[in-house]
Amino acid sequence: MASTLPASSTALRTVLRLCNRFAPAITFIGILAFWEISCRFFEIPSFLLPAPSRIAAAYLDLGWTIWLGHVWATLRVALLGYVAAIVVSIPLAIGLALSGLLSRTLFPILVIIQSTPVVAVAPIIVTTLGANDPPRIMITFLITFFPIVVSSVTGLLATPEELIELSRSLRAGRVREVLHIRLPFALPYIFSALKIATTLSIIGAVVGEFVAAERGLVFFIHFSTSFFKIPQAFAGLVLLVALSLILFRICVFVQKRFAPWSLPKSER
Repeated sequence: MASTLPASSTALRTVLRLCNRFAPAITFIGILAFWEISCRFFEIPSFLLPAPSRIAAAYLDLGWTIWLGHVWATLRVALLGYVAAIVVSIPLAIGLALSGLLSRTLFPILVIIQSTPVVAVAPIIVTTLGANDPPRIMITFLITFFPIVVSSVTGLLATPEELIELSRSLRAGRVREVLHIRLPFALPYIFSALKIATTLSIIGAVVGEFVAAERGLVFFIHFSTSFFKIPQAFAGLVLLVALSLILFRICVFVQKRFAPWSLPKSER
């Protein structure tokens, strides 16, 4: 009897450890199971709330080339707007951090731009730039760049003054001060902003497709709901969420691969 008690307690600890480790996956599977059972038990029509099995089957109703075309149309706009935001935001943040005059001049303007609802400005952007990719990229850029600028400036200004004074005592120029001291110290802030911006880039692409698009996942969702093909609309929504998660995980991978020291110790 005494020998079985330690064995049972060890097995219980193993089960609890596995449950703790895979808690998100177990919860997600439980939600899907509850959703599926509820739809079948209450006989909910698919045009109101399709079961997960119906959503999965919707992917087979269309060819993979159609899905790939819509995914690429949305992903292309999100990536181009995201990259444009990074290219503009990082140098701008460096300028704002190093120049008090530039900060006092431009930062209020940036706040005004960010405070303007992009959805309200989107029709004007489409009218000005046309109905192709440029207006959607611009909308994505406007939604994405502000968090990167603010977080980057915060990180650059949070560099300890002792390090700045030490670099100046060693006659290091402004370029070395930025590249070797301020930017490395600001990397945790920058990557935090980049992670947030990945999801915002998808939101920007969504807003752009709502305003003007002939292809893309949001266009497909709108088209499907117009014909009450709700399972297909949910399938497009799942792909949108998947794109956002994939971009977020890529950003996390890049940080772990190239700047692991910028992560908290628990995440390295």
